[in-house]
Amino acid sequence: MQRKVKEARQILVDVGMPPAQQNERSALCLLAIASITPRKRWQDASSPLIGITPIMNFAAKHYMKKPYAPNTRETIRRQTMHQFCDAGLSRYNPDEPGRPVNSPYAVYQISSEALSMIRAFGSSHWVEALKLFRKQRKSLAEQYAAERESKLVPLKVADGSEVKLSPGEHSELIRQIVEVFGPRYAPGGTLVYAGDTGAKRSHFEEEALARLGVTVDRHGKMPDVVIHYTDKNWLLLCEAVTSHGPVDGKRRGELKQLFKASTAGLVYVTAFPTRAIMSRYLGDIAWESEVWCAEEPTHLIHFNGERFLGPY
Repeated sequence: MQRKVKEARQILVDVGMPPAQQNERSALCLLAIASITPRKRWQDASSPLIGITPIMNFAAKHYMKKPYAPNTRETIRRQTMHQFCDAGLSRYNPDEPGRPVNSPYAVYQISSEALSMIRAFGSSHWVEALKLFRKQRKSLAEQYAAERESKLVPLKVADGSEVKLSPGEHSELIRQIVEVFGPRYAPGGTLVYAGDTGAKRSHFEEEALARLGVTVDRHGKMPDVVIHYTDKNWLLLCEAVTSHGPVDGKRRGELKQLFKASTAGLVYVTAFPTRAIMSRYLGDIAWESEVWCAEEPTHLIHFNGERFLGPY
């Protein structure tokens, strides 16, 4: 077992992975995506589709005395598998590149080029195979990144530029909030913020928000979309709901606290793709908030209060 882990670490060193990805965790991930058990030869490596939890289970079953803690998932994803993809060692969702970033069905697969390379480990062809992979490495990473980029959801902002969000229903609903809901209910408004499950892609006009008295961390508990309705000086705080909850009482309180310094009035909006999805959450939606369904964009549902679409 220890010999295989040591060999996997040596492969990562030889490939040129950064020091943070030359550790045991990354070695175990390489063994998992190549399906290399302790008695299996490198030339018998294969390329299964495998998710983060199965990677952890593989390591626990074949190489560890005790299993990884569940909260290790994010560390493996962010500190190893992300870098494997960047290096061309593995591919992300090769079976369905448009799968949402936060999908529980996300999988990785060792790239065919990396598979050919590691099958040569320990043989007389290793140096030649390694040299070929290192020569291909940059172009592979760019190729796989381009594949992911082509699946992104484009989002148009006021100045005519485009922001691209990760693929999936959630991002599509965010796009509809910006391109359909915003122009209809806050005409002439400014898109201040649009978040993304991909975490690295978002639109954030920090200065515009600061002029309204609000300073927040983009990685905090921001709503999915913030629109400044300049004519009325309202901030529309919109949550896009496809699989997680709406603006309920707790969330409304969080947003009120987050934007408490705002000189603009606060309007709380929950957006759903359809009324059928909305029906699942009717018991949770906060009073003094608005609900919009993308399938019927000309209508709003107002939850109580003395005004329709306005701050309180």
